[in-house]
Amino acid sequence: MSDNDSSLPVVAGSGTADATAAGRASGEPGAADERPSRRMRDARVQMTEIVMPNDTNPHGTLSGGRVMQLVDIAAAVAAVRHARRGVVTAAFDEVIFLAPVPLGHIIMLDAQVTCVGRTSMEVKVIVRGENPLTGECRRTTTAYVTFVGLDDAGRPTMVPALVADSPEEQAMMDRANARRSERLARAHE
Repeated sequence: MSDNDSSLPVVAGSGTADATAAGRASGEPGAADERPSRRMRDARVQMTEIVMPNDTNPHGTLSGGRVMQLVDIAAAVAAVRHARRGVVTAAFDEVIFLAPVPLGHIIMLDAQVTCVGRTSMEVKVIVRGENPLTGECRRTTTAYVTFVGLDDAGRPTMVPALVADSPEEQAMMDRANARRSERLARAHE
């Protein structure tokens, strides 16, 4: 599927109302462009793994490095699904380890594109651990990863706009755009 696929909705910006709609879709206030758009739910990813001995640290729990590797994979799949092209990890903005996941437990990763710029996408990943004997689940990690869409020559290229279909998704996009603004400000310090 190409970015010019006629089955994709197009965000058009020719006037004030269109620019406002394009801004809501892309997440950029006042942004006006003519590019395909995709719904937030269309790029959601769910991955499940079991914590094996080679995944653990000396404490018998899932190592932080392995968590980050799995987060990067889940987030990359979400970014590729949104962009429908190659992507590269640009930044791990924030990773919060909330609780350990012991050997033999199950980890579930949920990844979702939460905002887009012109060439970049933020993906939020929530990791949960499950005790396979009791079924008890708890959030263990939250991470935000930024990806850049690549053209066939490996250069940054425009990615589709992002459309929120519910007030909850719009609130998620608004929070993501605030994080994006903070990231961009830090990058220019």
